Amino acid sequence: MNILKNSYLHAASGMYINYFLYGMVNIILASHMSFLTESLHTNAAGISLLVSAIGFGRLATLYVSGLLSDRFGRKPFIIIAGILMAVFLVGIPLSPNLGTAVIFAVLAGVANACMDSGTYPALIEAFPKAAGSATVLVRGVISVGASLLPIMILFIMNQGWFYGYAFFLPAVIFLLNTFLIYRAKFPSIKCNDENKETKTVTEEAPQKPVFHSPPKFRIEGLCLILLGFTGPALLYVMQLWLPTYGQQMIGLTEAESLKLISYYNIGSLVSVFFLVIALSKWLKPVSVILLYPILSLFAFILLLTVKSHMAVIAAVFLIGFTISGVLQLSLTVMSEFFSERKGQITGFMYTATSISYTTIPFVTGLLLEHFHVRSVFELAVAINLISIVLAIVVNYRYASVFFTRTLFFRKKADSRKEKRNLLYR
Repeated sequence: MNILKNSYLHAASGMYINYFLYGMVNIILASHMSFLTESLHTNAAGISLLVSAIGFGRLATLYVSGLLSDRFGRKPFIIIAGILMAVFLVGIPLSPNLGTAVIFAVLAGVANACMDSGTYPALIEAFPKAAGSATVLVRGVISVGASLLPIMILFIMNQGWFYGYAFFLPAVIFLLNTFLIYRAKFPSIKCNDENKETKTVTEEAPQKPVFHSPPKFRIEGLCLILLGFTGPALLYVMQLWLPTYGQQMIGLTEAESLKLISYYNIGSLVSVFFLVIALSKWLKPVSVILLYPILSLFAFILLLTVKSHMAVIAAVFLIGFTISGVLQLSLTVMSEFFSERKGQITGFMYTATSISYTTIPFVTGLLLEHFHVRSVFELAVAINLISIVLAIVVNYRYASVFFTRTLFFRKKADSRKEKRNLLYR
């Protein structure tokens, strides 16, 4: 498939720009903690409340926005997301007090939920032959946006400008991009046979999958939703506690331990580019969600058992490489099983992700308080093992449902038997 000739490239570009900006939004509050504490007359706990308010708005909206996305289409929710993100970005630096800022933070959470429930299904529908690559690329553009924000903040500080300009510029781009998305062509949420009546058929229109046996939401659906919890849990452990582990367990200086985050992020970015190529040529998304956790398990064990500085760098790079994109690929696989409910399953998946981001900081904080930072990474190993078991079940069910080969499972079709089988749609 030549992506450059895809008729939805305009829409996809707009969606990726949104997530590039979201990479900035994701860290913008933490990056302006000193400015916000002064302007909102609060403290670090108040800024933490703002971050929690974003999570609350997201968690409360995800499932409903996913259902409505299946009913009314993807574009309206992506447009709503862009407008609400701009409102948040303008509102926060202009808020007179913490209470007002919290309201804007909740709107940011709603915007994030609408963005997820509209964008991921739209990308899968726009690039049905490269759905894994299309969704994994989201992870890459988020990382690029997060990397550029500190540079922009430093430039604004050096010019002596109002700190709010770092909020206003992404807000303006969000609004301009929303206008472009409004004018863009999106794939129909209907499948090919229904599109014939609405005359929206294109060569990229999604086809209804043919199942050898019907998928079971209570098995593979539940396993994939749980992968939506385990993947982000590992991400959070690494991002939050890796520098602490480097100092307390490896004996690194503060500067050296902070560099570990850079090695981790480099591994994550390299993985994104690798997956974009590998998924188009060699690998299936369902195979990656099993292969990556197996490799990350070895990397975590290496991190826990070897104290060499170079070995730690290698382990951290490999962990970044192997836990990046698993969430997006799990969603892609789930969309293969339940193709007519992409918005709803996005809501399910990212609700699990939000729960992970809410509970893991609390649990790891308790472990650190009562035990040692090593126990946090031992918990990560346990979570990693659970993700491998979940991925094995998903791979087995994928091989059974689609009568095809995955990483460890292969089904050989008998042509005579296939002719007698009922095809589920």
